[in-house]
Amino acid sequence: MKRIGFFALLMGVLMSFTNPIGYKVGDKATDFKLKSVDNKMYSMADYKDAKGFIVVFTCNHCPFAVKYEDRIIDLAKKYKSKGYVLLAINPNDPAAQPEDSFELMQKRAKEKKFTFPYLFDEGQKIYPQYGATKTPHVFLLDKNLVVKYIGAIDDNVEDASQVKEKYLENAIAALEKGQEPTPSTTKAIGCTIKVKK
Repeated sequence: MKRIGFFALLMGVLMSFTNPIGYKVGDKATDFKLKSVDNKMYSMADYKDAKGFIVVFTCNHCPFAVKYEDRIIDLAKKYKSKGYVLLAINPNDPAAQPEDSFELMQKRAKEKKFTFPYLFDEGQKIYPQYGATKTPHVFLLDKNLVVKYIGAIDDNVEDASQVKEKYLENAIAALEKGQEPTPSTTKAIGCTIKVKK
């Protein structure tokens, strides 16, 4: 009987590592220091005057992430002037998905002319803290790193011209007015994060 109880406890501990819960709206996020495609290290502490942060977990290979690339580029440009910093993070292990290697991240960023840091979550330490499960998966933080919105960028993966609800932009607009975003969470649609087996 004791052996069964110990096994159940062990499984619970293991599940807590393999199924991260991550942040909820209202939680304070911890900062990170990750390497970008320019070989420099970036953290949120580097941006002392930021009004907030748009943290996007994304990657090279996922068709959903690819469909959102131009929208992410546009968001970075639009909100930089308003004081919001967009940081894109590739959470995938290249051993599980070779298309998401650091070298191919560099190539993709150059091809698409990314104007924002494209960071590599080496060792997959950051995405479990956030609770990201998909690419793309967005976390909007205020200047104090408090999580204000989690989920999808908008309501139409397939066609940017057919978007009816711009969840992320609406959340930023709410912050600008000193209000809480509504909705504060939506379901992220995308590919699962790839982990080495």
